[in-house]
Amino acid sequence: MLEGKVAVITGARRGIGRATVETFVKNGATVFACARSQDTAFERDMQDIAERYHGTVMPVYFDVVDEEQIKEAVKYVRSTKLPVDILVNVAGVVGNKNSFTMSKFEDMRQVFDVNFWGVSMITQHFGRLMLRNHRGSIIQISSVTGFEVTPVQYEYATSKAAIAAGVRQLAREFAQYGIRVNAVAPGIIATDMSKQISPEIYKHVIDHTLLKREGTPEDVANLISFLGSDLSSYITGQTIKIDGGGVDGWMV
Repeated sequence: MLEGKVAVITGARRGIGRATVETFVKNGATVFACARSQDTAFERDMQDIAERYHGTVMPVYFDVVDEEQIKEAVKYVRSTKLPVDILVNVAGVVGNKNSFTMSKFEDMRQVFDVNFWGVSMITQHFGRLMLRNHRGSIIQISSVTGFEVTPVQYEYATSKAAIAAGVRQLAREFAQYGIRVNAVAPGIIATDMSKQISPEIYKHVIDHTLLKREGTPEDVANLISFLGSDLSSYITGQTIKIDGGGVDGWMV
């Protein structure tokens, strides 16, 4: 499905990001796997994925809120002479679980910096590389919390809602260059983030999900792969929920 494509994937160390790297390589893509810091365990894992599917994975390191590091990463990718066809922004944070009135603005600002401004910087700098090709697909990660009322995490929900709004704006701007921009909005997915949800809220969410289970990182990676492929060539400006059939208002 992705044979011959070149992708940049952030948040590649674990969860949805790692699953997306593996799914992309399995489907024939060459991947720049991005993480914040270098370590041998991550590089060994990426090498294992490459060897398992006879593909190519190249680790790239930068902090998503550091524009100079992002620029250096773009320089490295450009130096390989490989055209970037797909950008997947998975890296994000949840932040604290306090109510809005009990949260520090410094903490809330940090979440927004990572989930929205960091994603925006990465999209701008790597998007410029993609403009030259007059083709491509950009996939952002929103969340169902951006559409539903949640008990806490004002800053997380609003940052993910901002991603969905931004997708519509970017789709309009990038369309003239043949680049599509979409987002996926996961519900409860079996990642480290979901472990931070209280047992009571977790049970409530699953009980109000039609499929009565949490999703897997692979479920989300499969949707991302579809949006990155030419099979979705007429889809842009969309945010697609992947939540097991969550009922409206299930986060209340």
